[in-house]
Amino acid sequence: MTGTLYVVATPIGNLADASPRSIEILRSADIVACEDTRTSRTLLAHYGISARTVALHAHNERESGEKLLRALREGSQVALVSDAGTPAISDPGALLVAAAHREGLRVIPLPGPNAAIAAYSASGFVAESFQFVGFLSTRKKHSFKELDVPWPVVLYEAPHRVLATVTALLEHCGPARELVIAREISKKFEEIARMTLAAAPAWLAAGPHRQDGEFVLIVGPRAEVPAELAEGERVLEILLQTLPASTAARLAAKITGVPRKELYASALARDRQGAK
Repeated sequence: MTGTLYVVATPIGNLADASPRSIEILRSADIVACEDTRTSRTLLAHYGISARTVALHAHNERESGEKLLRALREGSQVALVSDAGTPAISDPGALLVAAAHREGLRVIPLPGPNAAIAAYSASGFVAESFQFVGFLSTRKKHSFKELDVPWPVVLYEAPHRVLATVTALLEHCGPARELVIAREISKKFEEIARMTLAAAPAWLAAGPHRQDGEFVLIVGPRAEVPAELAEGERVLEILLQTLPASTAARLAAKITGVPRKELYASALARDRQGAK
């Protein structure tokens, strides 16, 4: 008999959010695979669980994953957890889960806390869908093109980058776009605030601890662009590949009927964005 891989969601702050089922599985597991064993031991100790813990993080996921697969083949029950929330959602674990599926091993998720879903549920945005992009890449300059959509976009951000990110969002999306800032969800100093992007930098700077903790940022939907303007922007983008901004805007205006002034301002904004 082979073992089962349990994907266990754990609290994102308040330890009381652990479900009875998740505690039962953690108690019965032969191995608990943790993003950081020190962090997970706090939860395990709180519930009197003394299971064997193994580190499975971004830097050892392949090597540690092979050992865990071997244990699963030999019949061990493995519980996969992250530091907080649901594993494999902007956290390690997806490679192990994929490998378990390839080998025909049983994978069972235990639903529970997730920062993105918790923040979105408290955002008040009414939409049929939303986009989750997780943490933005820190290795290259971000274009924020995923924000140019008519539905909310959910981001994760670290405290030392949150002000710079919000400032960049303001520059890209404009002052009227709405933003929800959720910090320290379910913890003692939890704050969830909805505002325009114009007000967001000041909100973050308003208190000594406003930039501390774990952040979820939810950018509201982009306003619907009239079909005529959308066509003008499409033509402008093509012309800008070979023509200067003034010429591209003039020709795009003649082709689509969109005012040249509006298209020229858009062309200059694209130039500024590309220069950064």
